[in-house]
Amino acid sequence: MRLQSAIFDMDGTLLDSMQMWRNLYRDVVVDLGKEPQPDFVERVKPLTLREAAVYCKEAHDLPLTVEEVIARFEQRVDTFYRTEVQAKPGLKEFLALLKMEGVWMYVATATDRPLAEAALRHAGISDYFRGMVTVAEAGAGKESPEIFERALRRLRSHKRDTVVFEDALHAIRTAKNAGFRVAAVYDPSAEDDQEEIRALADYYIRSFEEMFDENPL
Repeated sequence: MRLQSAIFDMDGTLLDSMQMWRNLYRDVVVDLGKEPQPDFVERVKPLTLREAAVYCKEAHDLPLTVEEVIARFEQRVDTFYRTEVQAKPGLKEFLALLKMEGVWMYVATATDRPLAEAALRHAGISDYFRGMVTVAEAGAGKESPEIFERALRRLRSHKRDTVVFEDALHAIRTAKNAGFRVAAVYDPSAEDDQEEIRALADYYIRSFEEMFDENPL
């Protein structure tokens, strides 16, 4: 994999954080002394945070307002990013190698900037990146290539010299359709999508630890 610049997704790619998101709504319901509905995971999976708060309150008769439920969600996420989140195994060594090779790196994330910055600091990797662009700042989710295009412009690079690192199928598809080379990073949260991810991606990283043995720069 030869590159001059790299754009990294954060959750599930740089950080081992997807399990927190997977368990977030369930944990809050349990904390409030309620038993989650049998189909809980499938019901909340496609919902926005506010929609999930409404569902959790109504389906489990939570003794809080919707706004209070949302506040519980946000507090749990904030605590996790600031005090618990960890980089994926082998990532720091991989980023150090890229930096040594003169690769410029940027973060493109759906997480709001204050939380993303706190997460990268806690994981000990914030200094490897020249900057960050968020979905909120780009004005569109990763179904649109705008976040990747904006990061590319800030890196002052070209698509032929840039690799996008992503774990999520929809974001990989977006980057590929926009003409980027893509390195798919395995995360258990996307287990069911791995066959299609492998077919789409230019490179496939099961673990950053493997990069030093099987796919040197």
